[in-house]
This record gives sequence, C-alpha cells and structure tokens, in this order.
Amino acid sequence: MPEEERFVQQAPLVGEHEEPSLRPQLLSQYIGQEGIKQNLSIFINAAKLREEPLDHVLLYGPPGLGKTTLASIIANEMGVQLRTTSGPALEKSGDLAAVLTSLQPGDVLFIDEIHRLPRAIEEVLYPAMEDFCLDIIIGKDETARSIRLDLPPFTLVGATTRAGSLSAPLRDRFGVTERLDYYTFAELAYIAKRTAELFDIEMEEAAAEQIARRSRGTPRITNRLVKRVRDFAQVIGNGHIDAAIANQALDALNVDELGLDAIDRRLLLGMIEKFRGGPVGLDTIAAAIGEESPTIEEMYEPYLMQIGFLQRTPRGRMVTPAVYSYFKMEVPQHDRHV
Repeated sequence: MPEEERFVQQAPLVGEHEEPSLRPQLLSQYIGQEGIKQNLSIFINAAKLREEPLDHVLLYGPPGLGKTTLASIIANEMGVQLRTTSGPALEKSGDLAAVLTSLQPGDVLFIDEIHRLPRAIEEVLYPAMEDFCLDIIIGKDETARSIRLDLPPFTLVGATTRAGSLSAPLRDRFGVTERLDYYTFAELAYIAKRTAELFDIEMEEAAAEQIARRSRGTPRITNRLVKRVRDFAQVIGNGHIDAAIANQALDALNVDELGLDAIDRRLLLGMIEKFRGGPVGLDTIAAAIGEESPTIEEMYEPYLMQIGFLQRTPRGRMVTPAVYSYFKMEVPQHDRHV
C-alpha cells in the first residue's frame, strides 16, 4: 500500500481535509490533554483579565493529536481572529512581513511545522515576537536602509513534531510550551462516538472501542477510521455501526487490533526473516523493505516503540520478544535475553 494511502498514518493523507464540524471550538469541548487544557484555561483567563494578548505558545508532539485544533480554540477563547500559515510556506522575509502586517490587535498567528522556518525568517520573527515590531531592509548595497514598522500585539502559536529541531533563540521566545501526548483508549472511544453523532449515524459502544484500539492513540486516525467504517455500514450494513460491521471494515482496511497495518507487519517480518530480529541499521532495513529511512524513522518507528515492538540500541534496531508472540513465532535463542 503506498505511503499516502496508509489509513493509520498520523500525518494527513494526500487530499485529506478534516470537516470543520469535527473540530471542537472551546476548551470545554476538547477531549483529552487535561493538563494542557487546565494550563491554557488559566493563561487565557489571566490574559483576558489583563486585557492583553496571550503569551506566545509552542505546541509539540506527534502528528494528529490536535495542535491545530488547540490553536483554533485559543483564538476562539480569546475572541480574536486566527491567521494560519506554515513554516515551508514562508520562503522569504517578505512573506512573513505580509502576514504580520495584516494582523489585527490580539490576533492569533498559527505557524504549523514551525521547525521548518528558514533561519533568515526566524531572525525577522524575533523582534516581532519580543517587541511587536518588524525591521525591513529597503534597497541594496550603499542605498540599503532599515525601516522599523510597529505591529499590533499578537499571539504566535507554533506547532511542531520536532521541538528539538527548533533553534534555542526561537524556542526561548515562547512563554508557554506544552507537549501533547497520545490518547487513551477511553478518550479515543469517546471521540469515535462523538464523530459518529456529528455524522448522524448510530454507533454501539463496542464498535467505538474497536476503532479506538486500532487508532494508535491518535484522534486523527480515529476520525479517519470512523469515516470508512460509516461507508461500510451504509453500503453493506443497515446504516448502524455495531462491533461486527466495525471489525469487518477494519479488517478490510488491513488494520489489526493493535493498529498495525500491512507495512508495519512487513517491516517487522523483514527484520525477523532477513536479520534474525536485529540488531540492524536503519538504512539496511529501508533497503530491505523498499522504504526510505526518514519514512521509517518518522512514521513507523514511534508507534512500534510505543507498544514495545521495537528497540533502538547503539548497534541498531531490534524487535522484542512481543513481536514473536504477535506473529506466533518462537523467539530465537540469541534473543531470549532481550
């Protein structure tokens, strides 16, 4: 199955757009991330009492956990407009200047994938974040001169899956830094039920639990699977999602009860059959299964490590005994100590 068609990948699929109706609008409607919600509620209320913009916020964590949704909620709770862009879209300082000068007082500027900002853009952003001003160079060589433009106070919300890739000067300018964690089965089941209700289709609790178990701790995957299970229920079922139709749909999508798909299984089996479970280097694994190393490292490994199927060691990647149990295979003698 091509990478862009993996139903359990956490990044958006090619051409995928989440319906606005699925996004909660307020903190009280947001499911999960209780610690972050409590902190943001206090920070937002304090900023509103002082009639000041909220301090700049950095949200980081795996994709699909709700960073964009939280940015929208922050704007809604503050009663201001949300302006959205991304790191790769800001190629030159003029792009950033155009965005910043269009802001109204108190607006929230959301920059997704902020770790991908070019360094030159970062340097333009520093005075904008600290002093709400913009230094622009006009002309070239001897005629070059700097003009400082005042900006209205605003809140920058940055989102990243790689907080460690942010430069220290940029990271230190965020007053609020929050990490989003994977969701529990109970939270994902609640999200599945809520999504089904918004789609005006009935879903049994057992079906919601089946979807939650196969969602890899990620709400984006939960919503994606609910959509596809709904298709099965409406076409080959009676329009009602029960455990049987949910299992049939999820099995047809090659998503098993642990949330693993055909590519995950191919990776794990490849390590067992070709390299006796490891240790083996990342590039070697990539060549063996026909995938790129960054794809394996960013899209496959985090979840496999989270469920205890994969280990990173100084000598390379290794599968754990749990993988042999999953495939109903005997652990090789040299791996029994793992």
